[in-house]
Amino acid sequence: MPIPGIKQPEVIQVETGLQLRKFDGIPEEALGWYQDPEVVYLVDGVREPYTREKLDRMYRWLDGHGELYCIEIWENGAYRPIGDVTFWQEDMPIVIGDPACRGRGIGRKVIEALAERGKTLGYSELFVAEIYDFNTASRKCFERARFREYGKTEKGSRFRRQL
Repeated sequence: MPIPGIKQPEVIQVETGLQLRKFDGIPEEALGWYQDPEVVYLVDGVREPYTREKLDRMYRWLDGHGELYCIEIWENGAYRPIGDVTFWQEDMPIVIGDPACRGRGIGRKVIEALAERGKTLGYSELFVAEIYDFNTASRKCFERARFREYGKTEKGSRFRRQL
């Protein structure tokens, strides 16, 4: 379920060769992303790999709270999923699941595209509910996208960006 009363785009073109595609089922690559103990640690703060059932529950929950997208790059003549992101005003959980695609600025570009979406929806600010203190890559990514810390949580910090 996308944001109530708002039509979710089928595709958001981030830049040439990088897009967000409306979630229409779990990509086969996703289970591998969420079985990587390091990815799971950054997402959940534990290193217990996801089962297929847990992955299904997670995606159902995310899809019920905002606009869920697969992050895709153009490669060898087709788009392929490399991660996921969910967008709603109160949070923006993002995972670059393909290790070869991390550290290339893709996350920041996705966040910037979703900030533009927020502006078109009339939002004056966006929030990130929590980034764990040990997830320095995520923190740097959101800070580069002009999010600023505004509060502490048990394991990390909350962030917001004025639009």
